[in-house]
Amino acid sequence: MQGAIEINQERCKGCRLCAVACPLGLLDLAKRKVNRKGYPYVEQHDKEKCTGCTACAIVCPDGCISVYREGGLRRAKVPQQTTPEVFQTAYTESEKGNQLPHPEEAQSSQEVHLMKGNEAIAHAAIRCGCDGYFGYPITPQSEILETLTQLKPWETTGMVVLQAESEVAAINMLYGGGGSGKRVMTSSSSPGIALMQEGISYMTITEIPTLIINVQRGGPGLGTIQPSQSDYRQATVGGGNGDYRVIVLAPWSVQEMADFVDLGFELAFKYRNPVMMLSDGVIGQMMEKVILPTPKPRRTEEQIAKECPWATNGHGLKGRKPNILTSLEMIPLEMERRNLEMQKKYAQVERDEVRYESYQTEDAEYLIMAFGSIARISMEVVGILRSKGIRIGLLRPITLWPFPEKEVARLGKQVKGIIVAEMNAGQMIDDVRKAVCGSTKVIHFGRLGGVVPEPNEIISQFEQDFL
Repeated sequence: MQGAIEINQERCKGCRLCAVACPLGLLDLAKRKVNRKGYPYVEQHDKEKCTGCTACAIVCPDGCISVYREGGLRRAKVPQQTTPEVFQTAYTESEKGNQLPHPEEAQSSQEVHLMKGNEAIAHAAIRCGCDGYFGYPITPQSEILETLTQLKPWETTGMVVLQAESEVAAINMLYGGGGSGKRVMTSSSSPGIALMQEGISYMTITEIPTLIINVQRGGPGLGTIQPSQSDYRQATVGGGNGDYRVIVLAPWSVQEMADFVDLGFELAFKYRNPVMMLSDGVIGQMMEKVILPTPKPRRTEEQIAKECPWATNGHGLKGRKPNILTSLEMIPLEMERRNLEMQKKYAQVERDEVRYESYQTEDAEYLIMAFGSIARISMEVVGILRSKGIRIGLLRPITLWPFPEKEVARLGKQVKGIIVAEMNAGQMIDDVRKAVCGSTKVIHFGRLGGVVPEPNEIISQFEQDFL
């Protein structure tokens, strides 16, 4: 059957998902050509061989492809992706303030939007009273900066939006903006976050609250623009120098991309510590229904002066000495004292801010552990294996640090084995093994380099190791 496609090359970002999906291999990047945005775009060759199967349109994250067949336009039927409804929230030490409502629980009067995860972050930032965004474009998170520039919040809320010269410049702009008590944020992807590590290390010891978004891509190095989860260790252990931690939130839906902006700022200022949202290219690029946060105004200078007496904003200088925010300390005992104070803060975070969700773990004999987009795939794995009579559950960490160590340890004593599903060579599995402390068998399933696994791949690994 004959078919034809039409490609909006000005919208295309050259991700090549359509080329991978085409069963006949008829699509690929144009050689030495870019569109007005500077992206290489996709072209079709051997047009007469196209069958109009719609595979290319289904996987295109930007809706660049229209498919024609039998003389008419054939729209690709994209499977609806929604936040799962059946999760049961559980907590460790602290129960108050950790429950995150799903979109279905929101009031029906709230407006529902359809947008990408990256776009949701931009909209949420404006609505959450963000004072400034400083960033640099890099796939697959460039839509955050692009959306902010399209929305022009400097005309409505006064929010500053600035494309920095580089990721190094952006993180140091956060150092200055956060040091003055402002709500400031940045976003990047894996190689860009690596460049920011020095600035992040500086901000932890100077206790500057900021929000950092990492929409991960495959590596090492420049790697690929496809999604990955290989920055887990960098985020949870601390990618820069020194003994420090950042609070790490792992969204698994577009709704959580929006929700975690406000939560990230709340935690950052509560503990005067950088917070990182560790997402990936799947969630950043896919489109879902989302209810955006209720708009709230940016804080006034008077409010900032009252809430942030430590800030270097010039307020109150007549009644106090100047505030100094520096990471340099030449006296070893004083540097040790500052480090010990940080460790006390981290202990409090581990005690009070652990967040996770569990699914069908009450009677589980086996457990899948996964975060972010792979948790969505793992949820389908649970359904398939349950239909075969295998009692398996899913535990999804929402905070990667602090890690839900106590809940993992508890479940480790209950189940016969745990499979840790990740898009990396095995990183979160180290924290799982530490938590269970040998009480049960722990195996790893992973795909590398930007490959997103299918449920059957995880099932095959599970059956090979446990059945």
